[in-house]
Amino acid sequence: MTPAHFSFSSAFILGLMGLAFHRTHLLSALLCLEGMMLSLFIALALWALQFEATGFSTAPMLLLAFSACEASTGLALLVATVRTHGTNRLQSLNLLQC
Repeated sequence: MTPAHFSFSSAFILGLMGLAFHRTHLLSALLCLEGMMLSLFIALALWALQFEATGFSTAPMLLLAFSACEASTGLALLVATVRTHGTNRLQSLNLLQC
């Protein structure tokens, strides 16, 4: 495993572990998701450059576009949650009360 593969896979695993174990605030969950998407984007871009696949070179940009959409949706949900519940703590959210 090259050092680049190790760094991107460890960044993804750290983001996944942060998402799984530190679920106190919605903002920290969104930051972990963004870290995972950033590591996927960089790994996908380097993979496309390494194999010189011209047909595959648009995939990182498509992933980046979906990541931006995910980030904007997450921030909109964060603002809506803070306005309705007064906090962004995930323990205060109850789906049965909706």
